[in-house]
Amino acid sequence: MSESKKAMSLRFPDPAQQAAIAAAAKQAGVSMQEYILSAAYDRATAVERRFLDGFQASMARSGAAFAAEPSSVDPTADQRAAEQEARRDLDQRQERGNAA
Repeated sequence: MSESKKAMSLRFPDPAQQAAIAAAAKQAGVSMQEYILSAAYDRATAVERRFLDGFQASMARSGAAFAAEPSSVDPTADQRAAEQEARRDLDQRQERGNAA
């Protein structure tokens, strides 16, 4: 696409910025529009890659935490059984209270 057929409006408040982008686009052998869109795409995909890398690292840490041996905060079988019994007792009391 030639510079005379503009697909998007390019307005720069800073003439030096426009000159720098025009020079970079000319050096790359592309139009200013293509240069700007390519730069925006490159930046967006870099942000996406950084997010995905962080997400993968987070998943790895989470997986390692779940694969670790049970800690003192994990309930034992006896503790789970006691909690279930207490829950049943509470449920029965509430049913009796509602029936009255």
